Amino acid sequence: MNSRSAAQFAARHWFRVSPLSLLLAPISWLFRLVVAVRRSLYALGIFKVERLSVPVIVVGNLIVGGTGKTPLVAWLAGWLKAQGYRPGIVLRGYAASAESPREAKPGDSPDVIGDEALLLAETTRCPVWIGRDRAAAGRSLLQQHGDCNVIVSDDGLQHYGLARDLEIAVEDSRGYGNGLLLPAGPLREPAGRRVDATIVNGSVSSIEHRQFRHGPIFEMRVVPVGFFSMDGAEVPVSVLRDRRLHAVAGTGNPGRFFTSLRELGLQFVSHEYPDHHAFKPNDLNFEQCDRILMTEKDAVKCRSFQRDDLVMLRVVAEPDPAFGEYLLKAVHGLPSA
Repeated sequence: MNSRSAAQFAARHWFRVSPLSLLLAPISWLFRLVVAVRRSLYALGIFKVERLSVPVIVVGNLIVGGTGKTPLVAWLAGWLKAQGYRPGIVLRGYAASAESPREAKPGDSPDVIGDEALLLAETTRCPVWIGRDRAAAGRSLLQQHGDCNVIVSDDGLQHYGLARDLEIAVEDSRGYGNGLLLPAGPLREPAGRRVDATIVNGSVSSIEHRQFRHGPIFEMRVVPVGFFSMDGAEVPVSVLRDRRLHAVAGTGNPGRFFTSLRELGLQFVSHEYPDHHAFKPNDLNFEQCDRILMTEKDAVKCRSFQRDDLVMLRVVAEPDPAFGEYLLKAVHGLPSA
């Protein structure tokens, strides 16, 4: 069983109580203990927690898989700019070859800095730094960009080494699945873990038991804004409806991408890949194919293929306006540098 099929097999059991999830429950309890001990070591000061000289807003999630964090981080960077702030972004740079902190710039290789870092650098035009050590990445960012006065940490909820002033969890309408931690369920941390606010990508009313209990809850939509070729030219959706289409997705939740395409009236053959999949040209050799549709995050890894049949769907986050009002009060209450 390859990594893709193994991940898909496990995920089918994360959103219900199944014989497999019950079999894995003892490992899940051990993982829960490790999570609790690790967090306690940071809380007690045994593990170092570093506070930067500017406020830090952490965006993350408790559930594994794609919930819409990156679109929200991009929206948040734009919102902060509109309020007169000068934001910077730090993130791990998943699958990046760089080990020490480094800046991610438009045009960099995704193999070096990671797909999400490159996408954020190009869409936000904010300073973006990657690093396994979030605090070190933030420190380096501030040294190079002295005018930055707020840091947004993408996917940083479980990285306690960086002190934070505001925690925002991004979840989706799947809720917390069967409520179990990895590997028996989809949770990285217990569902009771407190955050300052929760953004639900989708409808909160669709969640059977309204599982998000801590802090205010806001809804968000991730909406398509258009199709584009690799050189940035817009591709009308009407052109695609008469073509033989294949769609690929190497994201945490490929189904969401495929649903968006269907809602736009497109018919296609779908192909799922693991999150952050490093696409190779041979991955995209399909028979009876006129165009290949992909997410913008996947597209940044395929530009070098020099193919004119690749089309990316650009999306943006649209949070409930009440979330902006909440942020206005929360951010303005944070201490300045």
